[in-house]
Amino acid sequence: MRAARSHTLAHIAISLCGEGRGHATRIATLAERLRDRHSLLIFTSADAFEFLGRRFGSDDRVRVVEIPGIVFQYTGGRLDITRSIATGLEYQARRLGPLVDLMLRELDAFGAELAVTDFEPALPRAAARLGIPLVSVDHQHFLLAYDLSTLPWWLQWQAWLMSHAVWMYVTETADTVVSAFFRPPLKRGWEHVVQVGPLLRREVAGAAPHHGGFVLSYLRRHTPFTALAALADCGLPVRVYGLGEREPVGPVSFHAIDERRFIDDLAGCRCLVSAAGNQLIGEAMHLGKPMLLLPERAHAEQLMNSHFLAGMGCGDFTLLEQVTSGHVRRFLDRLQGFRPALEAVAGRIDGTNDVVRVIEHRLTAARSEQASDAVGSPG
Repeated sequence: MRAARSHTLAHIAISLCGEGRGHATRIATLAERLRDRHSLLIFTSADAFEFLGRRFGSDDRVRVVEIPGIVFQYTGGRLDITRSIATGLEYQARRLGPLVDLMLRELDAFGAELAVTDFEPALPRAAARLGIPLVSVDHQHFLLAYDLSTLPWWLQWQAWLMSHAVWMYVTETADTVVSAFFRPPLKRGWEHVVQVGPLLRREVAGAAPHHGGFVLSYLRRHTPFTALAALADCGLPVRVYGLGEREPVGPVSFHAIDERRFIDDLAGCRCLVSAAGNQLIGEAMHLGKPMLLLPERAHAEQLMNSHFLAGMGCGDFTLLEQVTSGHVRRFLDRLQGFRPALEAVAGRIDGTNDVVRVIEHRLTAARSEQASDAVGSPG
């Protein structure tokens, strides 16, 4: 067992799923806060590796390591659940074991005192083998911990099915934190879970919202052209992120991902028409922006997010594959109706401080335990 450290600086290992914007944004926010006092080793893959590498590449307190990760599979532009599950099982059978062995060496060399994971399966297993306390901070644990009885029955069934993946990804934890823009009651047996809002980057938390004359849209790479046509016919200029920079389609302009510019556009847009990711929904709610969400038909988590947002009165949704200009225009006509619900949550949703408190508390407890073990060990 490692000896207790006498100084404040701690060594914290973090892992996260590399797929999607939400995981990377959440961990970037957390790392920005933790790096002021601690040394961080971050394991991730795919888009998140590039994003975090750009953000912390010159930071001597943060090291970002690329690992193999699970990637969602698409067929004909739609999320393919069967192929995605098959890919996940193959990953677990072929790549997870060697990855855990790699992490064991990295954690030992780093001197990790605490592990934090955002829906990544290797670090929890490595941390358990080394006796390092684990804090889970993600969105996906809502599938296990939250009372989802307000959802349609078929989405409740999907949540039960998907919850098995959460068990597979994350083993026993010292603390479980769920970051979500919605907060229904916890299920019996899950009262220990800490519920927090989305983790907001400092740039988002400090942005000054105002109402411009354009619609902001963030879309995933497999968005069908019919959805773009619906946006082009909505009657307002539309700025689209997520599909790369390309030639405009009528009033629809396409922009490369630029975090500063995207935040400026989010603060200044009239509303958001977007994929239904938890992180971006939380950012838009913080800035008081009405939302029309476009969940994919086969993406159950996005559908659940969409139902919760509509139930809160902060926006509406329609399927990405079915959206028309009529849907978008009707949403634009109803913007004022969403303002009261948004005003009740705007500026009050950031969960970053709550997560930092959980991590610091667990770190203090781990050090106290190590100190007690050191005192009680024979000389």
